[in-house]
Order: sequence, then structure tokens, then C-alpha cells
Amino acid sequence: MGGRWDETGRAQMAVLLEAGLKPHHFLLDIGAGSLRLGCKALDYLDPGHYWATDASREIMLAGRAVELADPSRLPLDHLILDRDFTFPGVPPVITHAIAFAVFPHLRIARLRAALTNMRAFPLLEKLLFTVFLTPDLTLAALPFRQRDGVVTHDQKAPYHLLAEDIEQIAVDTGWSAHRSGTMLPRGQVLFTATPAN
Repeated sequence: MGGRWDETGRAQMAVLLEAGLKPHHFLLDIGAGSLRLGCKALDYLDPGHYWATDASREIMLAGRAVELADPSRLPLDHLILDRDFTFPGVPPVITHAIAFAVFPHLRIARLRAALTNMRAFPLLEKLLFTVFLTPDLTLAALPFRQRDGVVTHDQKAPYHLLAEDIEQIAVDTGWSAHRSGTMLPRGQVLFTATPAN
């Protein structure tokens, strides 16, 4: 597809590698869409080590058919319909997960649900996710122009959040969340959550 689609997939793969992803790890791609990350991760990971969820299984299937050089490398049962972050059918072997450009489109309660339900994966080492931030509480209720020109909002998508709210939700759901200084497409901010205990 090229353009931002390819750029975003490369950015996702780069942050995963920086976070220590190795070929033997098991990756869950949350909000995988048409597999912009999947087409890169499959070439890197050991066979059978990539799983994907999305609110549209049709989009993932289309990505599998069009974007993968060898679609047979991605079993159909590794593409899971999941609208509620309950991760049905995802095995407990997952060691790394990423939700890139997912939560800017959803209310903060969905982030809380995802973090809560991710605790069900006993081997999970790291969960990477992106959000848009607003600098302080005084600007939180107003539209805010991100560094890449995207205007984010408090009450409609794309949403922005306060860093301290994300950190508190992480603590409340059993995680420790750390903000990365990595520059991402569209001004998104990367957080890495690790189990708190």
C-alpha cells in the first residue's frame, strides 16, 4: 500500500525490536487491520508466533490475501475477531503485544479494559501502545494540535489523554507504564507497560 501504511508498519516493527522482540517470542498485534505490521513481523518471527486481533476480521483476511507474499505462513485461526479487548482464542503463550494507533480512536475506558484483560497472559513481558497526549489539564478539554498537525479532542476521536491518567490506569490494572521519547507518525506517543508484579 505504501505511504503512511508502510511507514507505520516500519515504525511498529522498529519499536518492537527496540523493546527486545526476538524471533522466538510470541507477538499479539492488537488492532492489526490489514496487517501493516503483520507483513513485516511474519518474516521476522518463528513460524506460528504471530497472532492478530481486530474489530474487523474481514480487513485482516484481506490483508492476509493481498499483503503477504505467502499467506499460508499465517494460519487463519491466528486472525481473531475481537471488538471488546477480551482476546478470545488467543493462547497464553503471548510474550509481547502491541496496540499501535488503536486507542486514539477509543474512549479511555477501552484502554482500561485492554490493560485489565491483558493480565490474563502469564508470559507477557511487554505491552506497547500509542496515544495522543495533551500537555496539561488546562488544555485537556480543548482541541489540541499535535506536532504533526493532527487535531485531537477530549470528547471525540481522535482523543487525547493526560500522561498521568495513563500512568494511573496502568497502576490500577497491575502494570507499570513508561513513556518513550521515540518520535512516532502523526505525533503519537508510545507507552510500554510491563507487569507490576
